[in-house]
Amino acid sequence: MIEVKVLLPGDWQLWRELRLQALAEAPHAFGATLAYWQGDGDREQRWRARLAIPSSRNLIAFLGGKPVGMVSGVPAINDTDAVELISLWVKPEARGRGVGGRLVDDVEQWAAGLNLKTMQLSVMPSNEAAIRLYRRHGLRDTGEKGDPTPDGTSREIIMAKPISSAV
Repeated sequence: MIEVKVLLPGDWQLWRELRLQALAEAPHAFGATLAYWQGDGDREQRWRARLAIPSSRNLIAFLGGKPVGMVSGVPAINDTDAVELISLWVKPEARGRGVGGRLVDDVEQWAAGLNLKTMQLSVMPSNEAAIRLYRRHGLRDTGEKGDPTPDGTSREIIMAKPISSAV
């Protein structure tokens, strides 16, 4: 059974552990880099601040009592009626077991409870598994281009979906 915990700034060590694993295991999937969050970037204050983004929701998923996935919902920069889904990652051994879908659904339910109208995200064009997951959950390519990929060869894909208040 998948269990989900809402994290508070005091849970920064658990968030840190999974985030560093995510950046190490799937560097191609994120705009941030492992190096950015290590060394001088690896400070308790910084991790706490990441979990204290105003109006955000940070989740960790557990299987068998072990943390196996993470995601955040944060206010969208360009739309006050939207939530941006960021930092989604599931440990390889937990993939294909519904963890990613549960995390996406939980962010959407939370956003619906806030009467937000849209869920949006940016995804690397090479991250086909994530794109399939997002499509299964109703997100579609908006046609907008996101930030350049780290290698500069393409741009992130922007996906979005309307949020139903009946979620």
